[in-house]
Amino acid sequence: MSLEEANRDNLNTLIETLADRLQVVNRGLLDPEDFDLDHYHDIKELYDIIEMKGQLSVSEIQAFVSELSKYRKY
Repeated sequence: MSLEEANRDNLNTLIETLADRLQVVNRGLLDPEDFDLDHYHDIKELYDIIEMKGQLSVSEIQAFVSELSKYRKY
């Protein structure tokens, strides 16, 4: 599956994978429906960084969750 194409299914996959990697307990914070497809490439960049880094520190996890919150619909 290629995640290069910006579509709703790929966005859902990105958000769900990020929630797992960031160990988010309250999944309501990262509900895929709360994210706009217009920010797909920004979210994909965060996904790529996290995939590349592998292990994250607590402060890095907090920073990534904070960054993701900027892309939520309000």
